[in-house]
Amino acid sequence: MTEVVDRTASQHQPSGKRVEASAAEPVVNVAALGEQLLGKWAHIRREARAVAGNPSVQKIEGLSHTEHRARVFEQLKFLVDNNAVHRAFPSRLGGSDDHGGNIAGFEEIVTADPSLQIKAGVQWGLFGSAVMHLGTKEHQDKWLPGIMSLEIPGCFAMTETGHGSDVASIATTATYHPESQEFVVNTPFRAAWKDYIGNAATDGLAAVVFAQLVTKDVNHGVHAFYVELRDPDTKEFLPGIGGEDDGIKGGLNGIDNGRLHFTNVRIPRTNLLNRYGDVAADGTYSSPIQSPGRRFFTMLGTLVQGRVSLDGAAVAASKVALKTAIQYATERRQFNASSHTDEEVLLDYQRHQRRLFTRLATTYAASFAHEQLLQKFDDVFSGAHDSDADRQDLETLAAALKPLSTWHALDTLQECREACGGAGFLIENRFASLRADLDVYVTFEGDNTVLLQLVAKRLLADYAKEFRGADFGVLARYVVDQAAGVALHRTGLRQVAQFVADTGSVQKAALALRDEEGQRTLLTDRVQSMVAEVGAALKGANKLPQHQAAALFNQHQNELIEAANAHAELLQWEAFTEALGEVTDEGTKRVLTWLRDLFGLSLIEKHLSWYLMNGRLSMQRGRTVGAYINRLLVKIRPHAVDLVDAFGYGPEHLRAAIATGAESVRQDEAAKYFREQRASGSAPADEKALLALKAARPR
Repeated sequence: MTEVVDRTASQHQPSGKRVEASAAEPVVNVAALGEQLLGKWAHIRREARAVAGNPSVQKIEGLSHTEHRARVFEQLKFLVDNNAVHRAFPSRLGGSDDHGGNIAGFEEIVTADPSLQIKAGVQWGLFGSAVMHLGTKEHQDKWLPGIMSLEIPGCFAMTETGHGSDVASIATTATYHPESQEFVVNTPFRAAWKDYIGNAATDGLAAVVFAQLVTKDVNHGVHAFYVELRDPDTKEFLPGIGGEDDGIKGGLNGIDNGRLHFTNVRIPRTNLLNRYGDVAADGTYSSPIQSPGRRFFTMLGTLVQGRVSLDGAAVAASKVALKTAIQYATERRQFNASSHTDEEVLLDYQRHQRRLFTRLATTYAASFAHEQLLQKFDDVFSGAHDSDADRQDLETLAAALKPLSTWHALDTLQECREACGGAGFLIENRFASLRADLDVYVTFEGDNTVLLQLVAKRLLADYAKEFRGADFGVLARYVVDQAAGVALHRTGLRQVAQFVADTGSVQKAALALRDEEGQRTLLTDRVQSMVAEVGAALKGANKLPQHQAAALFNQHQNELIEAANAHAELLQWEAFTEALGEVTDEGTKRVLTWLRDLFGLSLIEKHLSWYLMNGRLSMQRGRTVGAYINRLLVKIRPHAVDLVDAFGYGPEHLRAAIATGAESVRQDEAAKYFREQRASGSAPADEKALLALKAARPR
């Protein structure tokens, strides 16, 4: 394991130009901060990182997709042998009933090879979890031992060529025949084929297939069925089942994604995973959940762990990228702007700090938010807090955070790649490879834009609920307050008042923005205002004919998704702020507060046009946002390496040539060469210096 030790900021200064720390400069306790970042399941994360640090499970670049697939399948066996994937399964079957710990360990595998992480997720996080959460004890006892041991490699066959995010509209059917007590599974047309299915092209022997359950000529909606796909000896498809290989993809080529189709495939009645819906021998349907809509979302909600784990894996990838890029930026030199002899290290340039530190701040926010999501997930699946409201909150939280973290990972990997120049483009430094593998994270386990729409609908529902049953007086006061607020913003009175309060002083404006409550007010007000505005626009939509209601909703879809995005950003900021309250070391707390402020002010700067147009900030105060961000960059600079060291990833996880110190050795060698050349007097004369000397001579 990589040892995380406490260091002072001065120990991390670049070998050339130093960023000197004053006597009052705070010091980051790297060990304590690292422990906080590891979170509740720190011991499991360490175990998982030890596994991920083993060369046996690490990606070998340059393999063909066929070779990569074969290697990843063998690596799954390594995970089984090292007890790395069974934590969530029932203890009676050899698991440990540890749902949060399972996700914490699983997401760390991304540092070894994202293909391995996702293939493991397909086998145990989707296929196995569907059997565990949608089936009964009989199903678990029958199939989980083989799934856990990898004796039964499997697929999670939900997505179809014609329907991805819209699961309720999938076209595969499972029609019950009481005379044989069998379901007959069919994909009635090409668009109904199961597509992009992990393990489908080569390895899968069975699948959990999602299909419309039809019995007694009634469609009871989407249910899950256990279907055997291949003969375990010949690996050939069973009668009625066919498929094809998806081929080479833009990333994750260690996974054998493929397509499946079914023609009159008969399965026993008992292969219906019937925890939430059952069919009796005579074809009678029953369910403990009477509402078809609620039943559907309950079944899908049991599989939310995919979104939770992708959120964490994306954060881990961002951490790896930033550790590599920031370490390199403390060593790499370009241009001698402030010296005739010494070049500047990249991390001393303001723009370079802007590129990396703002993303570092976002990564910390995403990391703390993910820990809260993981705790919520464990509370629900352990049964500690498992009400309908808890499950809805978990679903909404996962749908809010997964889009932000996965988009952020792609952005961070790309920016870190560019920040490292040509070296960043080399596969040996992993930015390009990781970005290619993580690209699909933004569209699987729920397309990010669709997930944010789900969040927006929840926000609107909560907004409407506030006034359900309210009397006329309450509504009247609310309308008056809203009208007054709109008038104040639109007439510019708030801008005028703010300008007077600032009295032309940039310093006062900056102090107001960096205040915790000031940031919270601005971020919260934006969410509330956006939701209220869309809510008012959609008022009464439920009373319109369906096509008119859909058209009205579509007119405001973009605003809805923007409101959900703002809500998710607020969740991350609040998580960061709450984490600050847990920091006991004063030096660490001071530096993390600067980083939190950088995150908050970066969000305000990102949405500055909204704040200005809606009268939340004056032009005077708006101008100070960028200036204060720049001051924060200077404060954070001496602590940058400490902040990425606290992530706890060692060379075996980074595996990037530019993060090994090789660049520092090269720079020291170059500096020594030129220093000795100058000292010996053998350095050739510089033409520009000669011309300057000639021009300075009196004529």
